[in-house]
Formats: sequence, C-alpha cells, structure tokens
Amino acid sequence: MAKKKGFFLTRWLKRGVMGSDQEVKDIMQEEQVQTPFRTMLRNFLSKTTVRVGLVGFFLVFLFVLIGPRYWVLDLSEQDSTLINLPPSQNMMSVPSEMKGKIADIAAGRTYGVGLDTDGKLHTWGYTRITEKINVADIPKEVQEADIVMFAAGDDHVVALDKNGQLYVWGNTRLQQGNFTSDMKKKMKDPDESWDIIQLEASNQFSAAVSSDGTLYLWGNSNLADIKLRSQYQGQVAKVALTSNEYICLLKDGTVAYTGFKDKGSAFAAIPEALKATKVVDIASTSSTMAAVTEDGRVVVWGNDKNGEKSVPEFSAPVKKLYGGRFHYTALLENGDVVCWGSNKYGQCDVPAAVAHGAKIREIYTGNFQNYAVMEDGSVQTWGLKGFILGTDNLGRDLLTRIVNGGRVTMTVGAISVIIATFIGVVLGGLAGYFGGKTDLLIMRIAEVVGGLPFIPFAMILSAVIGSRLDPTQKMYLVMVVLGVLSWTGTCRLIRAQILAQREMEYVTAAKAMGIKEGVIVFRHILPNVLSLLLVSMTLDFATCMLTESGLSYLGFGIPLPTPTWGNLLKGANNSVVIQQYWWQWVFPASIFGVCTICINMIGDGLRDAVDPKSAER
Repeated sequence: MAKKKGFFLTRWLKRGVMGSDQEVKDIMQEEQVQTPFRTMLRNFLSKTTVRVGLVGFFLVFLFVLIGPRYWVLDLSEQDSTLINLPPSQNMMSVPSEMKGKIADIAAGRTYGVGLDTDGKLHTWGYTRITEKINVADIPKEVQEADIVMFAAGDDHVVALDKNGQLYVWGNTRLQQGNFTSDMKKKMKDPDESWDIIQLEASNQFSAAVSSDGTLYLWGNSNLADIKLRSQYQGQVAKVALTSNEYICLLKDGTVAYTGFKDKGSAFAAIPEALKATKVVDIASTSSTMAAVTEDGRVVVWGNDKNGEKSVPEFSAPVKKLYGGRFHYTALLENGDVVCWGSNKYGQCDVPAAVAHGAKIREIYTGNFQNYAVMEDGSVQTWGLKGFILGTDNLGRDLLTRIVNGGRVTMTVGAISVIIATFIGVVLGGLAGYFGGKTDLLIMRIAEVVGGLPFIPFAMILSAVIGSRLDPTQKMYLVMVVLGVLSWTGTCRLIRAQILAQREMEYVTAAKAMGIKEGVIVFRHILPNVLSLLLVSMTLDFATCMLTESGLSYLGFGIPLPTPTWGNLLKGANNSVVIQQYWWQWVFPASIFGVCTICINMIGDGLRDAVDPKSAER
C-alpha cells in the first residue's frame, strides 16, 4: 500500500510539536500523557482549513512586510502619461517578425512603433489612447504607403512616405493632424520639395525639419508653443521637444529658444557655457534641455526634478544624445552607453551587453523605454516593461500601493486589537474578580459603549476630530477609535471566564497564602483564559481590518494619498471604474478578501482546538 503524502509544512510542524513519526503514533495510545498545550496544538494543526489559512496569511504577511523594501511608496507620485494602464509587461516587446529586420523604431508613451526592412509597420505595448482610439489601428493608406520616417508622441503617430506625404493617426481631435498651409502646399504640389530630415512628435503637437533649415510645427496651439520667430526660419538644423515647448539647434552650432513664449520659460535662458562653443547635438526631457558641445561635453538646463542635471563622467566624448521623460541616454564615441536621471522604472539600468563597447547601430528612447539596435539587427531593451497590476487614475503603480496599503491596514488592525484587548482584559478582569459594585459599574459602561452605533459613531468622531489632523495623525486616530470602541466583547469574555475561575481551588490557595488580589487576577487567573483570549484577538483582528477599510472606503478613515486596502477600493463606487478599469478594485479586493478569510479560518481553528466539543455542536 502506497504511503500517503501530506503537506511538507504540516508534517514539519507536527514533528516540531510532537516529535518523530513514532512519537506521533504513540501519542494516540491511552497511556500516553500529554500536556494541554500539545493536545490543543495537535487538534489545531489537524484541520486542513487551518493549514490553508496559516499558509495563506503567512504569505500575505510576508508580502506586506518585505514588499515595501522593493516597491517603495512615494506619496507625491503621479504621472499623467501612465494613468489607468491595465496589467501588462509588453511595453518593449518588439514583435518576433521584426527580429533581425529592424529598419526604424519610434518609442511613444507606453507603446512602440517599428518599421521592418520589408517596409511593414508594427506596433506593440499598450497602444490604446482612449476607449475608441488605438494607435495600433494603422490607416490603410499608411500601410500601403512607402514609409521612410515616423515619430511617436504621447497620443499620436506621424509618418512620412518617400513622396513627401505626411500621415497622422491616433488622437487627432486636438488638431494633431491639421497641417499648416505651407505644409499642405508642399504635399499637394509634386514640384515642391522639402526633403524632411527630422520628424518629432510630443504631447498633442509635432515638428518637422527640412534640409533647407525650415521648421514646421503643427498641433494643439493652446497647449504648446508651436510658432517660430521669423528670424530663425531657414537656420534650423535640429529640434528638441518637451511636453509643450521646444528649442532649436541652428546651423551655425548655436542653440536658441525660437518660440514666442520665451519670457518666463526655463528653456529660454541658454547657459553661458553654450554661447562660447559650438553645439553638435541637442535633446530634451519633459522638464529640461541638454546640448552636446563639439568637445563631447553635455550641458543641461531647465527645471531639474529627477537628477537630469547630474551629468556623470564619461569615458569618451558623447557621440549622440537621447532624451526620455525624466532621463537622458548618451552614446559615446567608444561605443559605451550611459544613462542618468530618474531610474524609477529601470530606464537607466543599461544592460551589460550594451553598456561597454557594443556595436550599436542606433538607439531609440521613449518616455521610460530604451531600444538599442545592434549592427547584427538584434535589439536590446531596458526600462519600463509595464505594470504587473496596472496603474490607477493618477498613474501610480497599483502593486506598490497594495503592498504599502496592506502594511497600513494590518498595522491599524493589530494596534487596534492590542488597545481593545488591553482595555477589555483590565476591565473584564476587575469586573469578574471583584464583582459587586465594580462589576455593576463596568458592565453598565460596557453596555453604553456597546450600544453605540459603531460605524456612524466612528464616522462622526473621525470627521469632527480628524479634520484638523494630517494623514499620519489621522491613522493614529483611527487606531485609537477602533480600539476604544471595540473592547466590550473582550471585556465580557474575560469577565465570564474569571467568574468561573475565581471559584477554583488554586485561587482559594493563593488567597490563603496572602497573595495580593491584583496578582491573583493577572498572574494566576488570566493565564488560564489566555487560549480563549487568543481566539478572540485573532477574530477581532480581521474585524478591525474590515472596519478600518470600511471607514477609509467611505472617506472617514485614513485619507489619500496614504494607501490602505480600504481607500484603494474607493473607485469601486464608480461604474466606469468597475466596467473599464477592473484591475483597480479586483486586486485590492482579492488580497484583502484572502487575508481576512485566512485570519478567520485560523481563528475558527483556534476556537475548535481550545474547545474540542464545539465541533460536535
């Protein structure tokens, strides 16, 4: 007969408690004497539901305990380019049919567009701009055209064919596809030649530079400065775009802010270091500009928020510079690749295969993505692959908020239980042992507190007092409120147990020996009811977590941006979130449900282990 196999964890726990397998067999013999604790633990671990609950809770506990070290919470975090992204890890997943045949790549906000050597366009990543607009829906005329150049912006793609025709698809509701009159003339008249050498796309506007130094700008003029002062027209060699502004590298090697909104712009103040030397390349992030001088130095200016101005030391002069949303990538003349700036999504973690002396044909940089196309046609990527659990309506990583929110919820639940247990044990012990007027007074107080409508009273108390507190103080307030209002059940339990225990012989013996009554209650009687108290605390822990989450969900608990499992579910009261952004409530609800169910399973197992006869009822 085959030997039955059990859970490894269960067998290990049993051996730790009861000894070897032979001792486990002997323990069933009538003459074997066992301690009450060992019997209780054996009964506790014998239930499958308890073992499942222990493993489930242990995993969740480790998740919220260790997770914040890897998913660090930033309460000020928000990014409009990453809002409401579904769970994915494919933002840099170049299609297999492009491998070895890459002709060009354009990296957009959360997607990529590629052209293979056969002239076919491909898209990958999260390509949906709105519920109805998707840049993966490439127009038929674009698919049939002979595309030679293209650029990807936040919400649209612009492409140029060999005949000089421009195409725009994606979001075109805000004039992204409205070309200027001189552009329309050049595309309409075959005799007109404009020989475009650069295409760029940003947030709701685009730019093109022709070989004769002419800069063309079009798109949402209400959002961006898309006009060029006439004295610079015909001198432009390259353009670099931010979210709503731009600078130009002129043919004489100087850098200029050529738009009309130069007053008050952080980009208009060109550094003095660039005025005394020739500039060979420019790039930009969302809030800074950078220029490469002829001797290979990099100068950065603008509103530095993520360390873009902290330019590292280079092992060789910079050959070419690329800008993402919050980082720069530089290709050096010796083939090394260096990144600096924000590394929140690994966009500065250059792979070893690329970092030093690799044979790189071209580098393409998007908001948080980098692509290095090697001379053999292969591609190396680094940066943001996606979000395992998606993002919320402010572009925050849901996994990070669930991990840190779980730690807050479990901490609030644990501290609340400790407060409630302390009050309940002290008052219940005094009421049960001394009886009389002491018992009468304490029980009447317990009835008054227990008779209060718990949730409404907690909401009122939180709203009145909490309006003058910051989020951290509000968290402490919630702990105290839950603890102060949750002690009545523990108090009645301890009182009932002590009423029974105080008539036992060991209590009479302790009194005869002259031991103080306080010592008798808390050092002799209380340890005998500790098992029941442990059951009560376990079940109250889940209850306090649920109560805190309910208050936070209703807006009367811990306020945003501090995450808890309760306020993460706040979006579930919106039908749009429920239907379109399911991940924003499914994942927090799932882990919260698993955690509370596991705690209740453990509590039920403890109750049955303490009182084996309860299973017969």
